[in-house]
Amino acid sequence: MELRPAASPHPAFVFEEDSGGVRAYRHRENGLQVLVLEQPSSPVATFMLTYRVGSRNEGLGLTGSTHFLEHLMFKGTERFHKDAGTSVFQALQRHGAQVNATTWLDRTNYYALLPAGEVETAMEIEADRMRGLRLADDAVTSEKTVILNELDRGENDPVRRLYHLVWATAFQAHPYGHPTIGWRSDVEAVTPAALRGFYDVFYWPDNATATVIGGVDEAEALALIDRHFGAIPKAPAPIPEVFTREPEQAGERRVLLRQEAQLGTVVLGWKAPPGLHDDADALAVLALLLTSGKASRLYRTLVDTALATYVGGSASRLRDPGLFTLYAGLAPGKTHAEVEDALRREVRRVAADGVADDELARARALVRAHDAYARDGAFAAASALNEAIACGDWRLFTTAEERLARIAPEDVQRVAQTYLLDDALTVGHHLPD
Repeated sequence: MELRPAASPHPAFVFEEDSGGVRAYRHRENGLQVLVLEQPSSPVATFMLTYRVGSRNEGLGLTGSTHFLEHLMFKGTERFHKDAGTSVFQALQRHGAQVNATTWLDRTNYYALLPAGEVETAMEIEADRMRGLRLADDAVTSEKTVILNELDRGENDPVRRLYHLVWATAFQAHPYGHPTIGWRSDVEAVTPAALRGFYDVFYWPDNATATVIGGVDEAEALALIDRHFGAIPKAPAPIPEVFTREPEQAGERRVLLRQEAQLGTVVLGWKAPPGLHDDADALAVLALLLTSGKASRLYRTLVDTALATYVGGSASRLRDPGLFTLYAGLAPGKTHAEVEDALRREVRRVAADGVADDELARARALVRAHDAYARDGAFAAASALNEAIACGDWRLFTTAEERLARIAPEDVQRVAQTYLLDDALTVGHHLPD
């Protein structure tokens, strides 16, 4: 029997897919993607708009533009602005909403968590500022001061600064090498016209995903989204692609940071595949095995032996190839060489000897717990979906359990052998000065 595609509960939308309770739609006219996850028992709802633009999309002289625009979006439109007593915060917080936005390498998102019956207010505001941002000269000037102060705070944190330097050293061609907040000279020099140009390229419905989660009715949510977003046209030109690919690294790289602090830090970063690559899950499990909790390998090897005061790490899950990172804070009296050697020695042990079944079982339990937390409430689910959208496939959120079940110990050993190579490594040392 031939299966017919599921019908859409609203004529303006085409049904695309259902996975893990999330239903995906596409607006017929402007290409806006919509994800709906009903949680009937919830009295609240989250509305989130994720734009597929981040610091990855910034060219020379425009670094930090995505983050700058995120700030300016709260300056409002002709309808929603502070001077009229209807700023974005005022309009939403009078309904008890929690409101914020974030920028990262591959995406920018704006979200509001509010009583389910008030979700239309968030939709109305996001639709209005998708194309109606005021972007006045005085707003750019005042917000530039705010961002430069934020940049100063980041530069005063040596661990954060070292992390940025490792990425900048590892990526010499790809824009992942510049920090999301931008380089200081670009932030200082950016003009309202340049920001307007950036906004006009990327802030369109066909470059965005609207996510509705919580105590909402799917058909009603789609009707409200069409009411507020339906008249906005799609982008007048194709959204620019990022074609730059980082050349293969052919030797270890090192960077030193001298900055006042009590103790030093070591960061190791290996080139890792894109987030949709088949090996990304095994690398995520490897990061958990090495760094998550007091039973992890690196905690027992470095912290329990008083080599380090803390350890951490992650496998980046990005649209383009990123980094697998490990880091450790030196304990008093210990050297960078001792801590770096211990980190690298444990990585070599995994590559040579593999991992035990009980280690993998523990990592699986951690992933399951994280997945459960990610579904515990409208806001948590929206946050997890946001990162999956940015990576390139929202179903990463709904298929985590089945992908995890397919990972075997030999997969974890294989990715350590494949990616955690000396020639693909960038080493960063922070030396207290």
